[in-house]
Amino acid sequence: MDGFTFSVPVRVRFADTDAQGIAHNSAYLVWFEVARVEYLRAFAGGYQALRDHGIEAIVLESLCRYRIPVRFDDELVIHTRCVGLRGARFRYEYAIARGEEIVADGHTEHACVDATTLRPTRVPDWLADAIRAAEAG
Repeated sequence: MDGFTFSVPVRVRFADTDAQGIAHNSAYLVWFEVARVEYLRAFAGGYQALRDHGIEAIVLESLCRYRIPVRFDDELVIHTRCVGLRGARFRYEYAIARGEEIVADGHTEHACVDATTLRPTRVPDWLADAIRAAEAG
């Protein structure tokens, strides 16, 4: 998908659906998290690398637009990119596809904080460099 540097497949589990057999709105945020964690694993040594450096990346905001319902056992691909690095903040953008259809899209805003004090701290250079390299590739 144009403009997205990373993707990860997911399959809609029965537990992701509501009584009507449609994926529950909360599942989409979980799929965003799956994509974020895998993005960091692929390009920056994983989320644990942040934690090993005494940094947490907290979620400041999340938004999801639900375009087309998905159902149990649908195969989806979560397309992901990381943009807007500035200071302590960065943003992930997502497009969830079923085949050629975009079924949902959205973003999450994050800030790096010191793991002990929870005070904002700049995105570490090694992480910023890894993200820039991933997005340039």
